[in-house]
Amino acid sequence: MKIADPAPVTTSARMRVARSLLVDGPATAPQLAERLGMTPAGVRRHLDSLEAEGLLTAGERPAFGPAPTRGRGRPPKVYSVTEAGRDTFDNSYDDLAMAALRFLQDTGGPDAVAAFAQRRAEDLERHYLPLLATASDPRERAGILAEAMSADGYAAAASDAPGGIPALQICQHNCPVAHVAAQFPVLCETETEAMARLVGANVTRLATIAHGDGVCTAVVSTPDTAEERNPR
Repeated sequence: MKIADPAPVTTSARMRVARSLLVDGPATAPQLAERLGMTPAGVRRHLDSLEAEGLLTAGERPAFGPAPTRGRGRPPKVYSVTEAGRDTFDNSYDDLAMAALRFLQDTGGPDAVAAFAQRRAEDLERHYLPLLATASDPRERAGILAEAMSADGYAAAASDAPGGIPALQICQHNCPVAHVAAQFPVLCETETEAMARLVGANVTRLATIAHGDGVCTAVVSTPDTAEERNPR
């Protein structure tokens, strides 16, 4: 009697691994094992499978944030979700939102879509503003905002801008409305304006997932940044 082949990697387990990287941000296999309560060997099996299918990518550092502390030996692989990986998640809500916004645009015109985007941005402000009540420094507020957005699934982080630029940047590895924002960029624009109001400084978008970039990147220009760029 032939013994049945081992069961394939379960979709639910694979999705748990991929979703953790999508929502909680890039991680190494041991970090994922701790997050998900799985064995490192089991996590690595899922990671290898997902990477082979082009749903994940691995490197020595994540797409955003600090590089992991290196010890002796080879540095651990840091896994991130690719654009193809993001597309594998259920987009039914995106389809519904897209249809609703198209209907709104057809019946009310671009101004109606802009009003909806502004209302969404205002809702984001009301959600995050209480968390920033005790902070006055824009850099501190940006850090708190990034941490709060990460807890809400944006996989966000605040850090000094690379290349010696005297500025702070906020990177979002996940965008819950990326597919919709690709067709209606006003969603990104009003979200950026809301971030600027929350932080209390100018915020400029440099890259967005909606436009095909790996991460959403925004530079926060604080008052001290302006002084360094334009010394008296």
